[in-house]
This record gives sequence, C-alpha cells and structure tokens, in this order.
Amino acid sequence: MEKLIITAALTGAEVTREQQPNLPITPDEIADAAFECAKAGASIVHVHGRYDDGTPTQDKEVYRQIINKVRERCDVIVQVSTGGAVGMTAQERLAPVTLKPEMATLSMGSVNFGNDVFMNHPDDMDIFATTMKDLGVKIEYEVFDTGMITTVNRWLKKGLITAPLHVDFVLGIPGAMAGTPEALMYMRSQLPVDASWTVAGIGAAQLPLATMAILLGGHVRVGFEDNVYYRKGELAISNAQLVERVARISREMDRPVATPAEARQILGMSARS
Repeated sequence: MEKLIITAALTGAEVTREQQPNLPITPDEIADAAFECAKAGASIVHVHGRYDDGTPTQDKEVYRQIINKVRERCDVIVQVSTGGAVGMTAQERLAPVTLKPEMATLSMGSVNFGNDVFMNHPDDMDIFATTMKDLGVKIEYEVFDTGMITTVNRWLKKGLITAPLHVDFVLGIPGAMAGTPEALMYMRSQLPVDASWTVAGIGAAQLPLATMAILLGGHVRVGFEDNVYYRKGELAISNAQLVERVARISREMDRPVATPAEARQILGMSARS
C-alpha cells in the first residue's frame, strides 16, 4: 500500500472566526498554518483566499501572496480552490489558476449546498479542465454526489479528461451524499481504473471516513474547512492538531505518511523546481 497523502483544508469559504477562533484568514496566517500542518504530516494544503475582514475572495493577488508565503516556509503542495464561495462567477473562481499553482480543484457538477446551490455548468467545468491542463496544473476532481463520479467516468471515456485521475470524495455536505461508510464504499467502487482518491468527511464524518481511507488505501483530507471540532463539543486548537491525529493513526496502522516529494510522485506530478 502506498504512503498516505494528507491534505489540510485550512480555511474554506464558509467558516467564520465566531465558529472557530483559530481560523487562519490572512496570507500570513494561512502560511503559518500550512507550515504547522506540514510539520504534522500534511503534504498538500488546500487553500481558499480571504480578505483581512474574513470575506471570501478569489482575488488572484491574494492567492499570489498565499502561495509565495507558503513556499517561503515549506515545500508542501499548494492546492488552490476553484470552488470559491457560493454565488461567485466562474470567471472569478478560475482566476487563481492563472498563477500556475501546482494543483487545483475542479468540482464535477452542481449540488445543493445547505440552503444554497453550488452551480457548476458543464461548459464552465470544461473551461476549467482545459485551462488547468494547458497551464500544467494537476487537477483534483471534487465529487460531492453519485452523479458527479458518473460525470468523471463519462468525461474520461469521451477524452475530455485524461488518466490517471485524482478524485476527492467530499461527503456529508447537507444536500449531497451522506458522510457514511456505505457512501464511501459505493463511491470508491465507481472510480475509474488507476485513479487515486482522497476523502473529505464533513463534520463528525471526518474522523471515521479518514480512518476508513487509511485502511482502504485512499488518502485523507482534514481541516477547518470541513470540521472545526477535535471531538464532539471540543473545538480543535489548530488545523495541525487534526493532521497530527490522522498521521498518528496511519503510523499505528503501519502505513507511513507521504512527504510532499513522495506525494508528487504518487500523484504523477513533476518535482518542484
């Protein structure tokens, strides 16, 4: 079984300081959190931009600051979000990709998102995928529901995307696929041949699904974007605390944690220059 890739989703677009006082917001805070997570065992950091007042943004210059400051501190893979926040235009959401980050996410369909709707028109998805491919950005295909993994397989068959793929199952969003073991097992069964996968369990689903992924040969995403608690009723003190727990569990199961360089090799990415 290959080494475990841990992704730390540091900030997201929805979580507030009222919900999690230790949420990193500014580029410096995000870079500090990335460094702490790298020390704890993360090889990828998934980042969303925020203005200093906490407002979510896809401003390219904010992302430029984040990427540069993270790279000054550590060798972790920076994965930018193209999900942005609900209501943003596709053009806004794609802006950070023009910076040519090592990696970016691509959501594979529209989904009810709590009381909102996260829109992803097929034409926009095609533009996102083509732009990332042209710029040499490794894509992580975000899948929130069964129809999205069907779309991944259809696009692969049509040649719109190419193997090997890396897929992230985001499970437990209200309005999308449940964060249950049964849901994960089904999604995993639908993966394209030779695809690698990671799971992001939302809220209370984070720890059990992370543990399942370790056992099943998948990879794990944790962090404040998905879950602000360490255990029920106890706020986590940092993103790194959530990373440390997954790394500890994986090592106890005799599955070593991948370094950023090893993660690049597993995902078929070029070594960082």
